[in-house]
Amino acid sequence: MHSVWSIRLVRALFLALFIVIGIAVALGIEQPWWFGAVIGGVSMGLLIVLDMIFARFSLRNFSHATFGLGIGLFCAWLVTRIGIFQLGVFQRMENLDDVRNVTEFLIYVSFAFFGVTFGLRSDRDQFAFIIPYVRFRQDGAEGEPLLLDTNIIIDGRIMQVVNTGFISGALVVPRFVLEELQRLTESGDSQKVLRGRRGLEVMEKMQGVSGLRLSIHEEMTVENRLQSVDVRLVSLARQLNARLLTNDENLAKVSRLRGIPVLSFNDLVLALQPQLNPGDELSLHLTRTGKDKHQAVGYLVDGTMIVVNQAAAFVGQTVDVIISSALPTSAGRLIFAEIKH
Repeated sequence: MHSVWSIRLVRALFLALFIVIGIAVALGIEQPWWFGAVIGGVSMGLLIVLDMIFARFSLRNFSHATFGLGIGLFCAWLVTRIGIFQLGVFQRMENLDDVRNVTEFLIYVSFAFFGVTFGLRSDRDQFAFIIPYVRFRQDGAEGEPLLLDTNIIIDGRIMQVVNTGFISGALVVPRFVLEELQRLTESGDSQKVLRGRRGLEVMEKMQGVSGLRLSIHEEMTVENRLQSVDVRLVSLARQLNARLLTNDENLAKVSRLRGIPVLSFNDLVLALQPQLNPGDELSLHLTRTGKDKHQAVGYLVDGTMIVVNQAAAFVGQTVDVIISSALPTSAGRLIFAEIKH
């Protein structure tokens, strides 16, 4: 998260430094000390105003702009080396040096401008075309930010997963996701109101977790304000080179097609399901009778249903069973078992 107090401290220290330097310079040129203090304060004030204007300009944008500026200046240097001013039509001009200087200045400024703008509009993958074999990627997935969508916040399990330490990297919540949660709380549907409130409560709890790097991403552009939240999430994930944490299967499929790494809670739940094989033994609490009169049904902690044959008389009891077979279905695995004795 942004350290606002540290930025204010740095501004105050530099303001004091500028005032002291202004006083020293004023006394050195035999001017009143207050004149130097005012000049120093005003100068630092202008820098603070510029800093506030560039508050949305990140280090990533600065690196892209610098790289684009270098490319633009290099292209301008190539153009000025063509030697067009060596032609006879230019050699007969009396003010050839002035024309050459003005023209070269305009060429450099123009190419620098377009280099910066193209650099700011480009992403990391596009830079790879300019510098082959160089990928502007972080060293590992741990350093990549993790983008949260609306459903994963409302789900609430993100808190438990974060506390286990399995999720690494900075968590990023876009501003438009918070706005969607707020819209849910203001809707007339009672179910949506409850979902929106639960999502905002989860966000409040996450901000109170010590050591958790959680930041709110302010949208930089206004071109996609009319697009859906899912489309904006995918675009932002590409812009930030971030992973996407979601439990929305459709969003996960679209993101993977766009080459965005996706962490899905649904896939995690399926991966953590116990792999019961024929012959495995376990204790199972039977809760109700099965489809057939002789069957009884029990459930594992994750909700997996186990049908026990010849166990109708043991409903309401905890018995030892042996897995006999497993049948994959559209709703998951259907496991059959037998009473151990």
